[in-house]
Amino acid sequence: MKLSIIIPAYNEEDRIVSTLENSLSYLEKQSYSSEIIVVSDGSSDQTVRVVENDFAPAKNVSLKALEYHPNRGKGYAVRYGMTRGVGEIIMFMDADYSVPIEMAEPGMALIESGHDAAIASRAIFGSVVEAHQSFFRELSGKCYTLIQNFYLGMTYKDTQCGFKMFTRRAAKKLFGESRLDSVIFDPEILWLAKKNGFSVAEFPVTWTHHEDSRIQYDSIGKSLFIFKELFRIKK
Repeated sequence: MKLSIIIPAYNEEDRIVSTLENSLSYLEKQSYSSEIIVVSDGSSDQTVRVVENDFAPAKNVSLKALEYHPNRGKGYAVRYGMTRGVGEIIMFMDADYSVPIEMAEPGMALIESGHDAAIASRAIFGSVVEAHQSFFRELSGKCYTLIQNFYLGMTYKDTQCGFKMFTRRAAKKLFGESRLDSVIFDPEILWLAKKNGFSVAEFPVTWTHHEDSRIQYDSIGKSLFIFKELFRIKK
């Protein structure tokens, strides 16, 4: 199997339908075999039922849902799926389809050229943001990135885009060592990649913000939690 796609999902019975329709349609047209693993992170809705019952078997594509309870966080869900994928390339993408599946092609090309990981970026030349976040959220995100890069000794302009892929070897190593269950798992993975000497390439993507994000950091307490998690990484 060439490609495993992990989709973390928390109460995504509505949005997961179009995401899977688009992804399956694309993957069925490819010459390689692939799998999609939806990881239900303690959902209380019908996410798993939708995945298991609303889609017919697809050519060259395996689709399955994994679920556990209680809700543990996006980082835990991604790690749960990434350590269970069997493809030569293992990637994760967000359930809201903010990055279309076609954007996997340049990332896969980078991995096939010798990189251990390829991460999508909304902040490098060639990227297209079709719907922006609020001004305050974009500004706070840039400030966080500056602090994060300084603390971890990295230079990425965008670590939070939910569209990243790894060789199977790198995925098993990095997600096997990761510990953070929260949304701050991305910089932890990239810091571990740096620590382990893995080659990471960035590529531009088309990205669309969706207002009904399942992850909201809209209070001082939640913002402080982000930095608390960040400063746990080196520990």
